[in-house]
Amino acid sequence: MTLGSVVVVGAGLAGLSAARALRGQGFTGRLTVVGAEPHRPYDRPPLSKEFLTGTAEEPDLALERPDDDLGATWILGDPAVRLDAGRLELHSGQTLAADGFVIATGASARPFPGAVTLRSLDDARWLRHRLRTARSLLVVGAGFIGAEVASAARTLGLDVTVVEAAPAPLAGPLGAEMGAVVAGLHAAHGVRMICGVGVDRVDDGGAHLADGRVLPADVVVAGIGARPETGWLAGSDLTGLGLTDRGDGIECGPDGGTGVPGVVAVGDCAAWFEPRLGRHLRVEHWTAAGERAAIAARTLLGLAPKPARLPYFWSDQYGLRIQFAGHTVDGDEVTVEEGAPQQHRFLAVYRRDGAAVAALAVDMVGPFSRWRRQLETKGSST
Repeated sequence: MTLGSVVVVGAGLAGLSAARALRGQGFTGRLTVVGAEPHRPYDRPPLSKEFLTGTAEEPDLALERPDDDLGATWILGDPAVRLDAGRLELHSGQTLAADGFVIATGASARPFPGAVTLRSLDDARWLRHRLRTARSLLVVGAGFIGAEVASAARTLGLDVTVVEAAPAPLAGPLGAEMGAVVAGLHAAHGVRMICGVGVDRVDDGGAHLADGRVLPADVVVAGIGARPETGWLAGSDLTGLGLTDRGDGIECGPDGGTGVPGVVAVGDCAAWFEPRLGRHLRVEHWTAAGERAAIAARTLLGLAPKPARLPYFWSDQYGLRIQFAGHTVDGDEVTVEEGAPQQHRFLAVYRRDGAAVAALAVDMVGPFSRWRRQLETKGSST
């Protein structure tokens, strides 16, 4: 099918990358980008790091380049509410007709009553201002967003406590053993880490833990994950044509195809099929948003698909770069190949049935890059 017009639903990194990829792969038709927020595309990772500490300002967050020449129509601050065959309806009532659609609506932070979340530029503006006058911060959840906010707050001199319901922090992405090792960075920098107990509620008195303790704090931030922004599709006719969302993102093939002709999905709202795991999985990482947008654009244009790379993410905490590539599951064996965890400089490799499936590095960019290439070309059982 020759596409004369495409609408990209979402004006974040994935949406902008999809628009660039469409133009780069020869699409010359009418291109429209719709965004729920009023802002032009901006970079989210610095919001929990450099922007909070003041080493980056709003102009530094801009994702558009001076040489971008997308020839696109931008509709910002007007979220999508319904997508039917060939037609997108916006909150304002405006209707956009197109031959193809890229769904890139991202995800929103899971709320916790009484606590603030950090996902958008507006969230970051408020939190940055508040941290300038606060003396203490409590973070609910020891995921990467929570960890980065804790690191930024310590840089600003705040007293910081992190509460995690799981027995070990970061156990989901890294496994319990390495999660505990990486969490040691916080203890070394004066952050109080409390694991194995949940937070019942947050009020003006602070955080009330499930074991009865009350931890006062000037600011409480919840970093308990994100949920895909797909609720707006619930009443769309496309759900009857094969577009599937089981509550954790739009299910796609390994090429971003949704099963509905002329519709692809990419970014945090999409659960692509992962051949290495044999199941659908949302990959909420900056690198994947850009790389997979190019794959989805090829799919929409009817070009030969290319395989997606292994998931990769990084996190900057306390001046150190934490990097991870691959997939882990319960039961994977992890060994430290280089460096020493107690010195906060090491590289660890995860193996399953003797084969390397993932790598984690702290402050070892060069060795990590070599292992990442090795995992991509393979998988080596070294």
